[in-house]
Amino acid sequence: MKWLNCFCSFLDSNDLSGTTKKSKVGIIVGVVGGILVVLLFGGLLFFLYKRRQKGYKGDVFVDVEGEVDQRIAFGQLTRFAWRELQLATDSFNEKNVLGQGGFGKVYKGVLLDNTKVAVKRLIDFESPGGDAAFQREVEMISVAVHRNLLRLIGFCTTPTERLLVYPYMPNLSVAYRLREVKPGELVLDWPQRKRIALGAARGLEYLHEHCNPKIIHRDVKAANVLLDEDFEAVVGDFGLAKLVDVRRTDVTTQVRGTMGHIAPEYLSTGKSSERTDVFGYGIMLLELVTGQRAIDFSRLEDEDDVLLLDYVKKLEREKNLDAIVDHNLDKNYNMEDVEAMIQVALLCTQASPEDRPAMSEVVRMLEGEGLAERWEEWQHVEVTRRQEYERLQRRFYRGEDSLHNQVAIELSGGR
Repeated sequence: MKWLNCFCSFLDSNDLSGTTKKSKVGIIVGVVGGILVVLLFGGLLFFLYKRRQKGYKGDVFVDVEGEVDQRIAFGQLTRFAWRELQLATDSFNEKNVLGQGGFGKVYKGVLLDNTKVAVKRLIDFESPGGDAAFQREVEMISVAVHRNLLRLIGFCTTPTERLLVYPYMPNLSVAYRLREVKPGELVLDWPQRKRIALGAARGLEYLHEHCNPKIIHRDVKAANVLLDEDFEAVVGDFGLAKLVDVRRTDVTTQVRGTMGHIAPEYLSTGKSSERTDVFGYGIMLLELVTGQRAIDFSRLEDEDDVLLLDYVKKLEREKNLDAIVDHNLDKNYNMEDVEAMIQVALLCTQASPEDRPAMSEVVRMLEGEGLAERWEEWQHVEVTRRQEYERLQRRFYRGEDSLHNQVAIELSGGR
């Protein structure tokens, strides 16, 4: 630094009105320190300028002291600062809402490195057990790693917030693609629907049969099956999921889920098992085939069944399958494939959980193995049940068990 040597020579050659040697050293240190401060400040300004040049908007987030709740930690997952997620979602702007439910809302976000994410902002975590439920959800998603299951990127915890960060699914959900597509957007074609059915089945099979302890989703439906950039099925929303100890079969929980997708035994007893997921999966298959909702009161106008399951059963008995298939497919489907998918769906939605196939068997049937035998067995049972039901109806209408056929008994005479 030539200028510094010159400055020192200047101090040596001038007494500066009697300034001592110690004072000269102090002046040098002060000048150098001031220059370093200026350089650091200038470097910081340059750094911020370059960040803006790369497309970052507005403020740069910083961690507020005491903001992070350090009681919660989850291994290798990324811990995000609340301010980072606030900036990513434009202060949780309503225009970025991807969906919402009993757990809260999910927002589309863009991180500072331009990574697109989905941020789930939870509610009611401060209720009794809410914090434990949050930790359980994160732990479950962390251990369940499969190509057909939604991967967790990270989380954020503060004294007042609980947020989960997932990859953004550009094609949103199956429910959206079936019923909410905007003009100009492509609807799901039949090959895509077949691939979605198989992918979701594989994801659930992994939860039920390859996780220890196994995981029950408890809210399987088209809205919770997401689609990546290649329209591959990704089962998401573990908000209601439960870890299940295989040694316990008497676990009763509060019934939660979506009406029309809830298995009858779960609704009546509160006992959930992997077979409750199989029932929900069967309803989702019917959504894929028909494009319709699990419950639709508009069907009452045509004197049809409100429940999609009953509606499909009726049309299947009448061999009127063309009336079942989503009209958006515009006849571009293979009727044998449609019939096979409906058969799998009806096997999955049998009233008795013991009669429903395991998800591993569902996967095999969708791949073309064992469906014919299982369907023939089911039809035999259904025919027997229907005949018994019709017999009881005939007895009732003939009056065999009616009170009107009983002989009147005079209890007492006139008084």
